[in-house]
Amino acid sequence: MLVYGDHSRRRDPRDVIGEVSLALAKLTGAGITRHAALVTIFVTAAELAQGLADAAFEVAGCDGPSPPQDAAMAFLMAAARAVILSWRSGFDRRGSIDPVRLTELERLDLPAEITLKQAEGYAFYAVYPEAYALAALSSGLGPDTRVIGLRSIGGGLAAMVAAALDAAAPVTFRPVGHPFQRQLAISPDLQASLLADPAARYAIVDEGPGLSGSSFGAVADWLEEHGVTAERIVFFPSHAGDLGSQASARHRQRWAKADRWVADFERLAGEAKPGAMVAAWVQELVGAPESAVADLSGGAWRAHSVASETLWPGVDTFQERRKFLITTEGGDWLAKFAGLGADGERKASRATALAEAGFTPPVAGLRRGFLLTRWRKDVEPLDLSRLDRSRFVDHLARYLGFRTRSFPASPDEGASTSNLWEMASVNITEAFGGLAAATMTRWRARLPTLQSRLSRVQTDNRLQSFEWLSLPEGGWLKADAVDHAFAHDLIGPQDIAWDLAGAAVEFALTPFEQAHLRAGVEYHGGRAVDSDLLAFYLPCYLAFQLGAYTMAADSHGHWFQERARLAAARDRYADDLKRVVEAARPAL
Repeated sequence: MLVYGDHSRRRDPRDVIGEVSLALAKLTGAGITRHAALVTIFVTAAELAQGLADAAFEVAGCDGPSPPQDAAMAFLMAAARAVILSWRSGFDRRGSIDPVRLTELERLDLPAEITLKQAEGYAFYAVYPEAYALAALSSGLGPDTRVIGLRSIGGGLAAMVAAALDAAAPVTFRPVGHPFQRQLAISPDLQASLLADPAARYAIVDEGPGLSGSSFGAVADWLEEHGVTAERIVFFPSHAGDLGSQASARHRQRWAKADRWVADFERLAGEAKPGAMVAAWVQELVGAPESAVADLSGGAWRAHSVASETLWPGVDTFQERRKFLITTEGGDWLAKFAGLGADGERKASRATALAEAGFTPPVAGLRRGFLLTRWRKDVEPLDLSRLDRSRFVDHLARYLGFRTRSFPASPDEGASTSNLWEMASVNITEAFGGLAAATMTRWRARLPTLQSRLSRVQTDNRLQSFEWLSLPEGGWLKADAVDHAFAHDLIGPQDIAWDLAGAAVEFALTPFEQAHLRAGVEYHGGRAVDSDLLAFYLPCYLAFQLGAYTMAADSHGHWFQERARLAAARDRYADDLKRVVEAARPAL
């Protein structure tokens, strides 16, 4: 089923260079705040290097050297060294970056636009570049190691490994082709340079591996096919797990035997527990912890907020963010990973706006990618059986209207109506067969018109009832409202009609309640909601949720209870979608 998607944006590389130059000029002081600013510069520089390398690949049809790539990587290596120096000194030493390298890059013949890919590890999975430097320093590899990074995120991570080893700047590859059968395209010049030393060791660097590990495997395959023995190939992944279920037998056998230096969150903490490390990062914001920090990752938050395990909602534990509960003299705080670099800063700004409007818990700040919000022990999960539905629909209308007014999105963000139509058609076919999917054909000719009517906002995209908290004084809070429009899936920002469709499903709204909600959103949001778009979104929303919960249930086969919860949610979405599909058949 179709669920996942990559987010990217088109930028003028000179504008990105300008942003980095401005950030360099603002570097002041010392300590963890300055270190975070250094990491933001590093992450942005890594995106710039990735975008320039991909632009060169698109022109040449293969990976090879070019002056813009070399200049961007030289600056990225300088940024990596500065981050390593700051980290290893406990944020005391001020690693500097020479801005002249940026000036040299800007003088080159650069493309008018490049595509910057979102690095999922920095945005969602608490992948920290410093962990790769620590892994490299532990590996015993020498400065003669040839370091290879896999774009997108692997290019920057490879720079951290190379800088830690005092090695030459890494080369980066863009594995292409089927996600489970990636291949490489490498220029003769790059091939000759990479294979020049017959005794060299090779470090392959990326996040993951994912379902197949085929990107790691494609590079190792290529090296072995060009005479490099398996013993000279070392991997730097972001977790210690095995390859996923779609891995080939060849890749699985190699992975089991290979040297792997894992750069996960635990390595970053060293001898300390990860929760204690995060508590130290945020201490200046909320104070020192008075008790052990509770790890709420992987769905563990449910034990602290839902009275009975039998009532726990099903969650995809593999997609959950790192989060910790910290108790201080000033109260209880949730530290949740929101993202490194500018991405995390944007999320913190959005969270603050929502909190100040009264829709989400108060925000204490952002430190090292973790967003600090107030944790209230006096709230209860939303109980649909006792809900004052009229008041709640009014509250929901104010909330969605606020998002409509406050969080506009650009027209090129989010899945197009064609993308959504394809996703719904594929997922309905997988679930019910081609005849059921034929009900989507009535929308096909209307997709361009629907696309032209979109007015994108940073939609909530996750209105499930377990995301809401009931306050003892009356009213409700949205527990998690910051970034689901920028999650690791294909939906992205949509017209606010997407959230109206979601609310209708998640709260089983009657036709009258749906009309009430729509009128309220139009009033508070300041614009009309398109009826045709709302009707189109309904099967798309259900098909997406069906796909997401199907894949989540399948991935939890080893965990019977969690799989059962996820399967129950999957079946509810399937039943709702089947009713919508059957109701549409007379329109064929």
